[in-house]
Amino acid sequence: MTIDWANFTPWSSLAGGALIGLAATLFILLNGRIAGISGVIGGLLRPAKGDVFWRVSFIAGLVIAPVLFQAAFEQPDIEISASTLTLIAAGLLVGVGTRYGSGCTSGHGVCGLSRRSPRSLVATAAFMASGFLTVFVIRHLLG
Repeated sequence: MTIDWANFTPWSSLAGGALIGLAATLFILLNGRIAGISGVIGGLLRPAKGDVFWRVSFIAGLVIAPVLFQAAFEQPDIEISASTLTLIAAGLLVGVGTRYGSGCTSGHGVCGLSRRSPRSLVATAAFMASGFLTVFVIRHLLG
């Protein structure tokens, strides 16, 4: 394994992780809710009274923030080497896994682990193991 030193970004990655942690902390302290994206979006399917505004605002922030960042800073070229069908299948598998796992990587991996939730530890370990196994199979056994 080698490190691509030209694209190695430990400081910006650390800052991004700290901001995610701060945002999740503030969200639970100020709103009393877990900042799990699938739960926020899922709550819009059958919204409780008074739940729609903050959920839509949260999702709008997720959409608007990268657009503002892209307008302010130069972005690297992105190359996606997967087909559209592969991307659709991957998205569906993530969605199904999110429902079966009762949460997503943000809910379990960021918020659940920070609350020392055993269920989130198991879910996060399963997410990571599945990702490792998928990359190994795709890149080393099939590719």
